[in-house]
Amino acid sequence: MPASEAVRLGRKRALPSCPNPLFLQWLTELRDQAKEKGLKIQYTYQKAISSLNKYPLPLQNAKEAKILQNFGDGICKILDEKLQRYYRENGAGAPIHSLPQGVPPPGRQDNNSLAPSRKKNAAGDQGKDKGGGGGGGGGGGGRKKKREYVPQKRSGGHAVLLVLYRQSQIPGSKGYMFKMELQAEAQQLCDKSFTVPDLGSKYTAWSSVSTLIQRNLLIKTHNPARYSLTEEGLALAERLESVERGTKDDPEEVRSEGEEEEVGVVDLTGSDDGEEEKEEERVHPAERPRSEASSQATNRKANGERLLPGTYEIILCVDFIETTGGSHHCKQELVKELQRNGVNFDVRKLNVGDFLWVAREKVTPVPGQLRAPEGKELVLDYIIERKRMDDLCGSIIDGRCREQKFRLKRCGLRRPVYLVEECGKAASHLSLPESTLQQAIVNTQVVDGFFVKRVQDVRESAAYLTVMTRYLTKLYQNCTLICRSRELEGDGGGSDEEERGTPSCSLISFQEFNHGAIKNKCQTVREVFARQLMQVSGLSGDKAAAILELYSTPHSLLAAYEQCASEAEKEKLLSSIRYGKLKRNLGPALSRTVYQLYCTQGALS
Repeated sequence: MPASEAVRLGRKRALPSCPNPLFLQWLTELRDQAKEKGLKIQYTYQKAISSLNKYPLPLQNAKEAKILQNFGDGICKILDEKLQRYYRENGAGAPIHSLPQGVPPPGRQDNNSLAPSRKKNAAGDQGKDKGGGGGGGGGGGGRKKKREYVPQKRSGGHAVLLVLYRQSQIPGSKGYMFKMELQAEAQQLCDKSFTVPDLGSKYTAWSSVSTLIQRNLLIKTHNPARYSLTEEGLALAERLESVERGTKDDPEEVRSEGEEEEVGVVDLTGSDDGEEEKEEERVHPAERPRSEASSQATNRKANGERLLPGTYEIILCVDFIETTGGSHHCKQELVKELQRNGVNFDVRKLNVGDFLWVAREKVTPVPGQLRAPEGKELVLDYIIERKRMDDLCGSIIDGRCREQKFRLKRCGLRRPVYLVEECGKAASHLSLPESTLQQAIVNTQVVDGFFVKRVQDVRESAAYLTVMTRYLTKLYQNCTLICRSRELEGDGGGSDEEERGTPSCSLISFQEFNHGAIKNKCQTVREVFARQLMQVSGLSGDKAAAILELYSTPHSLLAAYEQCASEAEKEKLLSSIRYGKLKRNLGPALSRTVYQLYCTQGALS
């Protein structure tokens, strides 16, 4: 009978207590301390606790625990040290298989969970109705309701919600924020850094954004990512803002049960400072000046990270492709020449270009750490694409030359340089005529606007890089550098400074630059459409950009073709579009080719 079988399964056998409660208590303390600091080792301690709970025999010392799973030399050494201290305090014959008097035994269920113990819920777990949450203030009157998630004050999640809410209240705001500007504004409202992790941890205040997204308070869309508040997030942020103004009591700085039980999401933004600071904040809350929303929008650029004169050094970055593979001897000769000239350079992967310069923040080593903390790196506005004549010939044939120049224009750096090697006798033995190669070099300078530097060999290339490094070091020595974001709309200024001959001090970070230059990253429809257009013979990057200004997607172009009255009108639709600095017309031939490409049914003849 199904009913009788269900009754027989109703009783559970009590689990035996752990025969090593002292070791269990110490491991529990270690795990809780690691969790408070946000360290990953908390999971290792939890696995060791689970193994110790399953072991039915008493252990005489920590070395015997090595036979258990997840007990390594480190954990055994820590337990041995605690055991020796325990013997010194309680005597050599003190029992280790029972806890001292007055110490509550660690619960088996709590030790198998990474969530902190909740003793208030234990009394009301048996035989209580689920609807008893109304008397939750008394402690024990029914099953406790889940508390609403409210981020801790001055934490990463708290700061992100406040900044997005304040930005949404600006009249005519765009309704979202990019990562760089969101971090810059939220940093003022947070005690932890959004970019640099604490010592012993790899997490920053930005890690709390994943929690906000999981709890449907924040939504992330587009690429580059745009962050905006959901309806629930807007309501919570409005309450947090009212608390900041002092119209309500402080919100409960607690986590809901669901969040405490999550293993993959750890609270990494809570303050690690003492309780004294929290009490001072409650008794004497600091009145932080809150600027108006309009001034925040105006001064957003000024709030970015800065590098003051004397706090950074200029480093030449060399793409690792320039030092490995191919003609290994020539590439090693370049490195040796740079070392001989005393150039401070770094070999790394560059997703676009072969050489560039960064302003790297000077940092002092931290005692006890193997490596010094990483400093901020801002990319100067100069980038070099190096081409041997044979490489230039091959890139023209396979189309890489045009694509590389297109990516260099879009990388965000304003001073691209084309470094051409072996301009003389080597050009006469290639598959393309020398006149064609010389014309390509001239087009790069006149049409594409690149600065072209001609050298004879690797040694001259190294000499040019050396001179440029010294020139840029002198040029930027008294400049205060400001970190800007390519994502910000209207932040592409600096042309006035360049016209006056002064260097631009508004630079992008190396991390953002290199990530934005990834060749095969996720692309928008507009970017894919541009790449499609550039496959047409004779359609350069400037011509594709001119078409995209009017028709940003294939759908908009096809819709424009449908509105034309005749075939002749469709063929001439793009002919009057002006492109480039000279504002020349695209022409009827190219317009007809694009029309045939997108509107011809079947294969093209």
